[in-house]
Amino acid sequence: MSVSVRLDDELVNQARSAAKAEFRTVQGQLEFWAKVGRAALDNPDLPADFIAESLMAMAEPREEATPFVPSSKR
Repeated sequence: MSVSVRLDDELVNQARSAAKAEFRTVQGQLEFWAKVGRAALDNPDLPADFIAESLMAMAEPREEATPFVPSSKR
């Protein structure tokens, strides 16, 4: 589903810069920020960085995921 919305030019410019650094589209960056914000509001006890990293890890294909190895097993 596609919806047109008006956004502040400064927000779009910030998203453009972040999208380039994260190899996302501007739309993808804005969607990612919205997901992080929503998850942060739903989980106020979690740091935003943890939420963002968790969402990125969940989006990673399983075949490309690095298995967790506890430091005691290294």
